Amino acid sequence: MESGEDSVLRCRAVPQTPLFPDVDSSLNGECNRGEHQQANGGNHVTSNGTIEVEQVISKKLQLKRKAEFLKSDLMHQLDSQVNDFMDSLIEESAILEPAPVPAAFSPPLSDKERSKLRYFRPPHGQGKEFVSRRSLLDELFEVNHIRTIYHMFIALLIIFILSTLVVDFIDEGRLVLHFDLLVYAFGQFPLVVCTWICMFLSVLLVPYSLFHLWAQTQSGSYPHPRLCSWLFGSVFLLYQAVGVGFLPTYVVVTNSFPPASCFVIILEQVRLMMKAHSFVRENVPRVLTWAKEKTSMSLPFYFLHINVQFLFLLFHKMSFFLIATVFPFVDQQSLLSSLGPSPVVPQVSQYLYFLFAPTLVYRDKYPRNPVIRWGYVATKLLQVLGCMFYAYYVFVRLCIPQFRSISLQLFDLRAMVLCVFNSILPGALILFLAFFAFLHCWLNAFGEMLRFADRMFYKDWWNSTSFANYYRTWNVVVHDWLYYYVYWDFLWISQKRFRPVAMLFVFTVSAVVHEYILAVCFGFFYPVLFCLFMCFGIMFNFILHDQRKGPIWNIIMWTSLFLGQGVIICLYSQEWYAQRYCPLKEPSFLELLKPRSWSCQRGVMEDSDRL
Repeated sequence: MESGEDSVLRCRAVPQTPLFPDVDSSLNGECNRGEHQQANGGNHVTSNGTIEVEQVISKKLQLKRKAEFLKSDLMHQLDSQVNDFMDSLIEESAILEPAPVPAAFSPPLSDKERSKLRYFRPPHGQGKEFVSRRSLLDELFEVNHIRTIYHMFIALLIIFILSTLVVDFIDEGRLVLHFDLLVYAFGQFPLVVCTWICMFLSVLLVPYSLFHLWAQTQSGSYPHPRLCSWLFGSVFLLYQAVGVGFLPTYVVVTNSFPPASCFVIILEQVRLMMKAHSFVRENVPRVLTWAKEKTSMSLPFYFLHINVQFLFLLFHKMSFFLIATVFPFVDQQSLLSSLGPSPVVPQVSQYLYFLFAPTLVYRDKYPRNPVIRWGYVATKLLQVLGCMFYAYYVFVRLCIPQFRSISLQLFDLRAMVLCVFNSILPGALILFLAFFAFLHCWLNAFGEMLRFADRMFYKDWWNSTSFANYYRTWNVVVHDWLYYYVYWDFLWISQKRFRPVAMLFVFTVSAVVHEYILAVCFGFFYPVLFCLFMCFGIMFNFILHDQRKGPIWNIIMWTSLFLGQGVIICLYSQEWYAQRYCPLKEPSFLELLKPRSWSCQRGVMEDSDRL
């Protein structure tokens, strides 16, 4: 039996904590009341001399709740301060002059060349600055709680594989893994590789050669530099439209490439066009600045006149760049000097590095890692392969059985609603797989092989409380290109007016490119994604803006995102099967533009058809 004196001693044994004054005062008050009650003869002490158990439990729970609240508040403040400190540290480190890093595949630059290149770096705040940093998921996966989510997705893949094995065993009496859909999707792969090689070599040689030729016309040895600028600009735009734009698309359409092979060529086509534009866009201002400085010096005789025909010089230049690419040990500076004087322009090795680098914004130098972790590269490439099989099982188990057996009828609201909600789960899985496979694994693998140190290919888009923030953080690589070369160039042309129009123009460009990719790869025109971009995307961008804070807005963002994915999977899948149910014998142009699922009526598809 515990006496009242023991309870008083127990209260005195509680440590005094200066960080929690409210808890400390309540605790001291309780002990003082206990002492006062003990001194008055124990008016609140029971017959057996013990304190009420309920009162002790309630006080302990109250103290626990206060401690948890104070802990969460302290951690929130600490996290906010750490984030502010790291952001300021990154900004300050970006301002500092980085140590000179030699470009890949090229000899180190001299002090004079390095000083010129340093002068031509974009000023702070006027262009993207690259700093050494890791990808966000690489940091998060070091936390066991976050890595468990990754393990859950692996477990779901195992369930998909087991379910496929069980179904095959029940239906056919043996364990069979059919990969005919995967083989079909990546069909004609040798032709895909040949097409990509031709496309890549043309982007390597033509824009670089045209830029060097144009740079020489600005050196003062050619008359009418503005006319030359218009001429070379027109040739470059014509090459972008025909050489990179039309010809790969023509090869894809005439050879009827399957969807995955189409995506390989068309995505590479868009990527190379954006890279060529970035290279020219970043280097033209430096040449114009160089030419202006040279003319202002008024030197009596700086350059000799180069009396060479245009076609011969073009052939000479392209031959030089081909030699420099195949034989990187050749002294490029001596070759360049033999072709005549030119302003300080990037070397071919720098342009070649940029074509492979996981960024769409050109710089002469990027922050580089000291070593290549080949184990990291192998892990990321294996994860890309795993995501491909994951997507295969999502389509086989969740999409094909649903849409292959669906009865195609004229538009029915009930069937459409059921189709959209049944497509939300596969749509969400495809969204996560596309993000993880490409933006995290694929880009990090290439970044590691090239020792590219800036791995901020995405931000924490999953925490977005607004669609404006989601668009900025989902794909940082493409967002940077749109921001600097579409949005800011539009504002520069309009003298920083019409900002809403500039934002609308960015949405239009993005929507048109996305719809072009899907139309070519799927083989039909069905502007579902374009309408989602231009209608709901713009509306949510202005309604769910950056001032929206709180968990409820994050829930609204995710709900809208899942519904949008369900609509995309449902409508494009229906149109895919409608194109095969009801092929047009002699289609007109208007019939090609009209979605086939609006008029096609066909019963259940035969079991022999896999697609």
